[in-house]
Amino acid sequence: MKYTVIIEQGRESGYVAYCPALKGCISQGETKADALKNIKEAMEVYIEALVGDGLPVPTEVGKDTVELEVAAK
Repeated sequence: MKYTVIIEQGRESGYVAYCPALKGCISQGETKADALKNIKEAMEVYIEALVGDGLPVPTEVGKDTVELEVAAK
């Protein structure tokens, strides 16, 4: 399965990564690579828990990604 992961620079240091399709699935790391490695592990555990509990695994069907540039007034 493929999911969108968003990586943002942390407020004080490092990076925070999260997967919008998997509500509450978030991780962090000192570098972007660390954050990606950690969020992948978190996502795997998250999905394993859903499957183990007999719950549906969310997908990203019908999702659009758009980047907009907004001018400040």
